[in-house]
Amino acid sequence: MATKEKSIKRFDIRRNRYFSDSFKRKVVHEIENNLTSVGLVTKEYGISRTSVYKWVYTYSLLYKRGFKQVVEPMSDSKKIAQLKAQIKELEQLLGRKQIEIEFKEKMIELAEEKYGVDIKKKYGSKQSDGSGITENSTSGA
Repeated sequence: MATKEKSIKRFDIRRNRYFSDSFKRKVVHEIENNLTSVGLVTKEYGISRTSVYKWVYTYSLLYKRGFKQVVEPMSDSKKIAQLKAQIKELEQLLGRKQIEIEFKEKMIELAEEKYGVDIKKKYGSKQSDGSGITENSTSGA
């Protein structure tokens, strides 16, 4: 009995409605630009999915019946959010690396002071001759 009452009430609520062409075009434009989805339109306005898809096939330049189109799975807003998250992650990584570089430079500076040795190569300083082997050390063998 309860199922009959529900189906009768649902049937009574349904009524024929007519939407203007401008409204249909507006809805299709929003769907094309990923501002909304078919599911949201059906819930918001109480329109059947079939009707919305008929509007899309009628008024859309992108989604014509019979044409295949490759659609990106992510909308622009999702891409922007993903790129912002990636930028944030890269900035954090850059900050960590900068701290690591500063730490190593400070350690080299402290070691130079303590041991009195020039660890860092300076511009204009004389380069080493190579392996340190001289003619005298090889001729003695």
